[in-house]
Amino acid sequence: MHVRSLEKLLGIDLFFRFPRSLKLTDAGEAYLPSLRQALLMIDAATQTVQISRTYKTVILSAPISFAENWLAARIAAFQARRPDIDIVIKGKVWSEPAEDGDTNVHIDMCRHDTAPADARLLRRGELALLCTPERMDEINTPADVGGLKKIVVLGRQDYWLDYAAALQLPKLDMRHAIRTNASNIALELVAHGEGVTVLPVDLARTYLDRNLLAVPLQHRAPSAWGYYIRESKTNYLAASQAVVRWLLASD
Repeated sequence: MHVRSLEKLLGIDLFFRFPRSLKLTDAGEAYLPSLRQALLMIDAATQTVQISRTYKTVILSAPISFAENWLAARIAAFQARRPDIDIVIKGKVWSEPAEDGDTNVHIDMCRHDTAPADARLLRRGELALLCTPERMDEINTPADVGGLKKIVVLGRQDYWLDYAAALQLPKLDMRHAIRTNASNIALELVAHGEGVTVLPVDLARTYLDRNLLAVPLQHRAPSAWGYYIRESKTNYLAASQAVVRWLLASD
């Protein structure tokens, strides 16, 4: 039926038709090389479309400390389950929401009252006091925190304030605290016995799992900050929905 439609369109016969066979006409012989080339091009284009539907690359950006200490393990588990989706993780120093650029999925740390309207809460950023396992015996009550050397992350000084308020501690003396602009540096300082710090417990996951750090008092405090996830509006990719769903369901 399709051949007859093509012959009708061309206004010529491409085949001699016999009771049990077909034979190309001279016009059909002349037409065959071009037709064969066209079919090869269609086949190649079809494979390209199938591959692009099967293999996707999702570009995800996140604060470096969160990417290293929480996100990496969840992405590894996702890749084991969905090897058809490639993921590129872009670590960023500043956690404030950024322009889309080439990114498909953004993870940002925001105050709960200033999070983007199109973002969903990924992690609440619950706070914990962190120390080395060797110092656990020194911290038995909230009152013991006051006399410890403290490590503060610049720009996140309210971690200490929120934690102290939750434990109903008196005003803490921060005059001789060690200060750094990076959560990972704070974690390393604590791990080397330089003091204690208050950070979102998610940032300390790898340290806690390796028994490099511990949580004395076993107390969690709410934070004004949390990690929010959103998909790009300008670089929408269907595969990014699978990544977002996985992360939102992760512990």
